[in-house]
Amino acid sequence: MGDLEIRAAVAGDVPAIVDMLADDPLGAQRESPDDLAPYLAAFERLAADPNQQLVVAVREGRVVGTLQLSIIPGLSRRGSTRSIIEGVRIHADERGGGLGTQLIEWAIDASRRQGCRLVQLTSDKTRADAHRFYERLGFEASHTGFKLSL
Repeated sequence: MGDLEIRAAVAGDVPAIVDMLADDPLGAQRESPDDLAPYLAAFERLAADPNQQLVVAVREGRVVGTLQLSIIPGLSRRGSTRSIIEGVRIHADERGGGLGTQLIEWAIDASRRQGCRLVQLTSDKTRADAHRFYERLGFEASHTGFKLSL
């Protein structure tokens, strides 16, 4: 399948990232690939924040995966730093080939390098396949999450 590179995303990657975010039933309801302005503004905020890493997986010059890793210092757990993995997406052509595992392992390693003591992620309760995937990688469903739309 060609060599894979995991690297920091650049503004030129935003259209491919947004396309992947929108390429499932949940994303199709909440993403707007036809209007990239809010995504580009968000990208600039992410790029300016040293505690945020938006990465892409690139194979043969094509963006085929992405995730965001947020590093969060905190007081709980004896002053532990934790990371949160968000927005994990794999291009439809690449699903089932191990790329998701490579991206998550990259995020775990990056978290260790940042001194994190805990890696967290959330997954929509309807994504049963994703839940099995994360459990295979050693994640445990330990909390109930809540959201408030503003």
